[in-house]
Amino acid sequence: MIIRIFRITIDPVLREEFERDFATISVGAVESRAGFIACEIGRPTKWNPDEYAMISRWEDEDSLEAFVGNDWNQAVIPTGMERYVREYGVVHFQATSRK
Repeated sequence: MIIRIFRITIDPVLREEFERDFATISVGAVESRAGFIACEIGRPTKWNPDEYAMISRWEDEDSLEAFVGNDWNQAVIPTGMERYVREYGVVHFQATSRK
């Protein structure tokens, strides 16, 4: 399983709109893909007041590549979401089981 962590910093003036669209447009863009397992949304804390995260889990590398292409470090910004972006980044991890 692959864990993909997408982080985005937004303009705080657009926070309410962003939260609505992130939960519907962005989550909807990954949920519909083959190989998608689950995702969680991370909301800001006092330490990072304008930063959000989407942590998604994918069955395997092939599933993730079908979604993002060969360059995993490219963010997938759905149409309409680009207006919120100040900064973003993506990292990936191979999940391991722990018992």
